[in-house]
Amino acid sequence: MLPKLDLTTFFLSVSQAAMQSMEGETKDLEFARHNIDLLELMQEKTKGNRSQDEDQLLNHLLFQLRMSFVKTEKE
Repeated sequence: MLPKLDLTTFFLSVSQAAMQSMEGETKDLEFARHNIDLLELMQEKTKGNRSQDEDQLLNHLLFQLRMSFVKTEKE
């Protein structure tokens, strides 16, 4: 059974999709960039409507994804 969809679950799901597309032999950096862009869009559009925990999670996920993207891009 899938967890209830809320903002946290959505952020985690999109983040996981981005991370998976940067792993393995068949990397898809275009898809990873698309998902990072999606999280950045959500960050902008939900500003002022997120809890402190959601805000911290989103900032952390974006930081980790951006660092992973740059590292993967250089490989």
